[in-house]
Amino acid sequence: MSIPTEISGNTRLYAIIADPIHHVKTPQAINALFRRRGQDRVMVPFHVPAEALAATVQGLRGLANLEGFIVTVPHKSAMLALCDRASAHARAIGAVNAVRRTAAGELVGEMLDGLGFVAGLRQEGIEPAGMSVYLAGAGGAANAIAFALAEAGIARLTVANRTAAKAEDLLQRLRQAYPALPVARGSGDPSGHALVVNATSLGLREHDPLPCHAERLSPEQVVAEIIMQPVHTPLLQAAAARGCRIQPGLPMLLCQVELMATAMGAPSGQGRA
Repeated sequence: MSIPTEISGNTRLYAIIADPIHHVKTPQAINALFRRRGQDRVMVPFHVPAEALAATVQGLRGLANLEGFIVTVPHKSAMLALCDRASAHARAIGAVNAVRRTAAGELVGEMLDGLGFVAGLRQEGIEPAGMSVYLAGAGGAANAIAFALAEAGIARLTVANRTAAKAEDLLQRLRQAYPALPVARGSGDPSGHALVVNATSLGLREHDPLPCHAERLSPEQVVAEIIMQPVHTPLLQAAAARGCRIQPGLPMLLCQVELMATAMGAPSGQGRA
């Protein structure tokens, strides 16, 4: 089966929507998957500010050759309310990052970030079970990661977020779903935790502050990112300088590429179907 090299009127479309858009690596990964499968499908990036999200999503409903799209920073939480249906997993987390468009124009949401993050850790030989975790952030990705880490059997979780109400909302839902897991709201100090996770967008832009007090990091800690560009964020650079083991953001994406394709409605088999 030949691999499609041109976009035509028969090509099935997918999108990724984000703000900013320059950092995304999903189109490269998804399009590589389509090429390996020999499928006439392509993903393109859409730069969509928050104020244009609802109108953009409404427009996507009307594109008959669009099969689905990926949602990333900062739209994952807002996207849940724009879907017609979402999985129980996505509803519990309160966010969506993969959407399938049905033939009737309905949007069906799923959330895969947490599964990808935990799989990425394990792929690198980092087992989260039994770890104490410091999580910076309480947005869509942070929610997904918190629930996935809880499911993986972490020992305790501290959530630090600039907006206290968002952190408390996440913690309350975790207490309901995992009553045996000790959870607490934290400060900018990540010390005393085996795993430190930046699940915020801080680090995407050149002059962003660090998501936590890096001077409090110590060599026995693992520091993980969800940001993919730059590969070595200021936090990861600071952590490495202090002797920490670091985990960049790309494994989280690579471990959910096939799940994303399936969630957006792409067939798993070979060919141009």
